[in-house]
Amino acid sequence: MTAPYFDMQVNGFGGVDFQQDGLTPAMLDHAVSGLLAHGTGRILLTLITDTIDRLCRRLEEIERLCQGNGRARAVIAGYHLEGPWLSREEGYHGAHDPGRMSDPGLAAFERLWSASGGRLRLITLAPERPGAAELIAAATRRGVRMSIGHSAASESEIDAAITAGLTMCTHLGNAVPNYLHRHDNVIQRLLGRDELTAVFIPDGIHLPPVVLRNFVRAKPPGKVLFTTDCMAAAGAGPGRFTLGQVAVEVGADGVVREPGRANFAGSSLTMDRAVANLRAFLGWSEAAAVEACSTRVAAALGF
Repeated sequence: MTAPYFDMQVNGFGGVDFQQDGLTPAMLDHAVSGLLAHGTGRILLTLITDTIDRLCRRLEEIERLCQGNGRARAVIAGYHLEGPWLSREEGYHGAHDPGRMSDPGLAAFERLWSASGGRLRLITLAPERPGAAELIAAATRRGVRMSIGHSAASESEIDAAITAGLTMCTHLGNAVPNYLHRHDNVIQRLLGRDELTAVFIPDGIHLPPVVLRNFVRAKPPGKVLFTTDCMAAAGAGPGRFTLGQVAVEVGADGVVREPGRANFAGSSLTMDRAVANLRAFLGWSEAAAVEACSTRVAAALGF
């Protein structure tokens, strides 16, 4: 069987954390082999909040590794930056380090674009940060898709972001505080935006199945995609792992958490399991589930 799935948010796989310095050719090849074994043929390798210097260094190093490994370059179709332009507010920043966040800047974007070899394809940011609209417009002109996530943006801030070129919502329903106003909250604001494509994590953990069903029903046909948001534990089983500077634990239930904290820190989901979950949770056909995890992902990202 070919590997049809396209996962737009992969922080690591098979025990390999893409956020760490010192990634070796063998480590990258091991992660790629694991992805292919689970049916994932293309990914956006995802780097989370860090300093611009560190993010550029990692992008440059991964690009060098890909130059020497044709299979890895084919699987790593591009890069997704989730941060550092996110909300520092408690409950919204999740496992991201607020101390390493910054306001969006065009000079920083140009550095990151260059470090990626022009293969930066998706950026998740909080549109309420000063300079966000300008960055969205500039990145969109380069063909980068822009997504809202880890954000408490108001209606007017979402309006401005959409006008500038925002098209997607990253792991909608997550990266928010446990307690929100029942009506006036960012989840409701984004579910009601038919212009935006919603991306969900269908592991049954980030969104319980009944919530996933409700959220999917709220979006127009064709405006729903799925990702794993997986980290090093995916394809590796229970244990202790890292997600950048954060130590995480994964139990037998597959839940990824920071020790002593209740919030999730990525997932251990694989795309083949995601497709099986969509069939079980939503009653979708295999063809519909595969499409929303493969060809429609590619189309939304401009491939």
